[in-house]
Amino acid sequence: MGRAKAAASRLEADGLDREAILSRLDEVRSAPDTFLADAIVGDVAAELVRIREKERARTEIPVLHDAPLPYGVWGPSQIDAAAIAQMDDAMRLPVSAAGALMPDAHVGYGLPIGGVLATEDAVIPYAVGVDIACRMRLSVYPESPTLPETMPERFERSLLDRTYFGAGVANPQHPEHEVLDDRAWRETRLLSGLQGTAARQIGTSGTGNHFVEWGVLTITAHDPGLGLEPGDYLALLSHSGSRGVGFKIANAYSELAMRLHPNLDKRVRHLAWLPLDSEAGQEYWHAMELAGRFASANHQIIHHNVARAASLSEVAVVENHHNFAWKETVTDASGRTRELVVHRKGATPAGPGVLGIIPGSMGDPGYVVRGRGQPGALASASHGAGRAMSRRQALERIPKAERDRYLEERGVRLLGGGIDESPQAYKSIDDVVAAQEDLVDVIGRFTPRIVRMASEPGDI
Repeated sequence: MGRAKAAASRLEADGLDREAILSRLDEVRSAPDTFLADAIVGDVAAELVRIREKERARTEIPVLHDAPLPYGVWGPSQIDAAAIAQMDDAMRLPVSAAGALMPDAHVGYGLPIGGVLATEDAVIPYAVGVDIACRMRLSVYPESPTLPETMPERFERSLLDRTYFGAGVANPQHPEHEVLDDRAWRETRLLSGLQGTAARQIGTSGTGNHFVEWGVLTITAHDPGLGLEPGDYLALLSHSGSRGVGFKIANAYSELAMRLHPNLDKRVRHLAWLPLDSEAGQEYWHAMELAGRFASANHQIIHHNVARAASLSEVAVVENHHNFAWKETVTDASGRTRELVVHRKGATPAGPGVLGIIPGSMGDPGYVVRGRGQPGALASASHGAGRAMSRRQALERIPKAERDRYLEERGVRLLGGGIDESPQAYKSIDDVVAAQEDLVDVIGRFTPRIVRMASEPGDI
């Protein structure tokens, strides 16, 4: 009604009388599709189309495929049956077209972590995930890689004083970044309300498996794109995402998608989708991309501040992200090539020549890799080692002394960190990387030395 009243006022200003205005609005109500491009009544038409689509979705019962579409699985012996079952259900969606499962896969909400799902003309907020555009960033420095061991206090203080961890934590430094002035914040009411959250939380990290750590990067093969010769380098590695911004975007649009598909089978209710050409689908897409830019800015600030505290300047950077959706040209199992929406939830792009990093745990190495563009995997790779135990299982089964002994044997100093993030709670990163030799080429290895994570009560 608000849009209709605004349009009526503009029509009146153009000289139309009451009867003519009502007649025009009635025409829009009867055939809104024909007025979408109209400068005056286009907003009214768009809202009427949205309402019509919503009502149509409520009355339709989405029919799942009788059997899942075929998809590739890497490292099947390392993936539990529950994660396979989740992927099978995702591949029965009427909008699904192709998929793949990475060796770090484990159970998630809707789509398993490590799942890659390609859909046609639809985006699934929960297949992206709640920490939109969570990512890895590796910065490399020309100084000696032994500095964190020979000057431990300096490097520990750089992490303790310049990183901020925790749910809802704000950055007391109030850093500036161009992403905070991005015009996209003004595109929707939701984003406008999140701009303040972004300003408070930029340059911070969450809880759980998010970290910032100093370590040694060993380049094993010359890579022109990276620009580093074989050898050992000092490096800083971080894992974090879009914080409260991404969380609230994910929840808002996931709930909307589920409301639009109330009759969707309960097994896949978290995989409710938004048509990409709908108003809601377009809103989510723009919000997701903004969250991606914000997440990248987070890492830029974290690395700048920590390196500055240690008086260092980077010479190379590797950054890749997961929990995102991309429009990509895909050849599906039937041999058909088309543009699809590729969701990578806990999986990363590994197109031909694409650099990335696959981390291990707080006590295990990570690997710098270059993608091989494997079509069957939708040009993807794992985003990490993947959990072997749930958080609850880790808390119940792993003694703190056992975790600490594991770290001490590997020369790792931990600042914060929960038992649920113990190395023993994760799969073997070496086994996970070995299971995807046809997906990526390894060009370097990162070994952690000083690890900063969210603290538990009583920790540093």
